[in-house]
Amino acid sequence: MVIAHHLVWTAYGTWLPNDPRGSGSHTVVAPALAELGPAHHGRKKAQPPSRVIRGFYENAEPRLVYPVIRFDALQIATISEALAEAIRQYQYTCYAAAVMPDHVHLVIRKHRDHAEEMIAGLQAATRLRLSTAALVPKDHPVWTLNGWHRFLTTPDHVHNVIRYVEENPTRAGLPRQTWPFVIPYNNWPFHRR
Repeated sequence: MVIAHHLVWTAYGTWLPNDPRGSGSHTVVAPALAELGPAHHGRKKAQPPSRVIRGFYENAEPRLVYPVIRFDALQIATISEALAEAIRQYQYTCYAAAVMPDHVHLVIRKHRDHAEEMIAGLQAATRLRLSTAALVPKDHPVWTLNGWHRFLTTPDHVHNVIRYVEENPTRAGLPRQTWPFVIPYNNWPFHRR
């Protein structure tokens, strides 16, 4: 039984289909990027060293149609405001969030919307807010298409992923994040037993 979703999506240009770590893609559509290697669907079991990943992106970034987006503090705050509004509008229950310079993590309770619908709606809301605030050019893609999700099936699983998401900023050398739209997980749906 699915009780929550771990949703992840990345900023434009920061996780390409043929990323050496693997990706959610089956093919590389852009010929200029395809020259850098084939797509590997899913995360590779053996992860490449950091220098390989850096080298890949040094070669890839000049081939992209738009510049890579890495969010600054103002953009991160704007994204979080848009997430708060969308989560309230869609009536999602959010147990953890990390808005990073190049990606977003959310832990959302099971809902009437499928994970893919949640990602699409949250991406659209944040893209619109960034564009309206003139923090990204109107014609520049903000996010990679879609994203990834994992089904969380037990309270222990939810707690472990919440911990992972909460630690994401500090592992990257950033301050711990707290967001007003995040509520503590109460072991739903077993909280009353």
